[in-house]
Amino acid sequence: MSAQPSDPQPSRPRIRDAEATKGRILDAAKKEFARNGLEGARVDAIALEANANKRMIYHYFESKEKLFQTVLENAYFDIRESEKKLELDSLDPREALERLVHFTWNYYIQNPEFISLVNSENLAQARHLKTSEPVKIVSRRFVGLVDTILKRGVTEGIFRSGIDPVQLNITIAAVSYYYFTNQYTGSIIFERDLMSESAQAERIRFNIDTILRIVCL
Repeated sequence: MSAQPSDPQPSRPRIRDAEATKGRILDAAKKEFARNGLEGARVDAIALEANANKRMIYHYFESKEKLFQTVLENAYFDIRESEKKLELDSLDPREALERLVHFTWNYYIQNPEFISLVNSENLAQARHLKTSEPVKIVSRRFVGLVDTILKRGVTEGIFRSGIDPVQLNITIAAVSYYYFTNQYTGSIIFERDLMSESAQAERIRFNIDTILRIVCL
């Protein structure tokens, strides 16, 4: 009896090629969505930037909406993963908050696409995040981490009690987020180059002082 042929197995190079193509599409989509928003982004432009074709984009992601959701989720995963690397739970509570405020400021500088993507999602009334359980999970974990830092600070007699970690997270994000989303109008209104090196240094010092004054005794 002749041996039966074995089932064909997908080759490793083909798998690697598929992952590389998806990666290029996501990188290109992130740039396009950040530049033009969800409504203004064009799949043709994404395909050209990714050196792919529209058929492959729809094969992997089904629609522009789902592609945007994947890009948005990855953006949130990246900032949450970057925050985990700060190892805030191993630091003195005061130092942990200082590091978090500084990190948030630097992250927005180094990842301007994140702000643009969040702006687009707010214009879309968060319809993509509403169905994203993974983003909710990683965000809950981060809020829990900040809550633990606050409780440690209370126990050590450093922080005031009763501070809501959600409110604190919103404030930490807001004091940097607003600065960057309004850098152009703010520079005109306040007659100061808000993005100069000296202005940025002054602002991050102010942000850290603001947060510490909120929480410290």
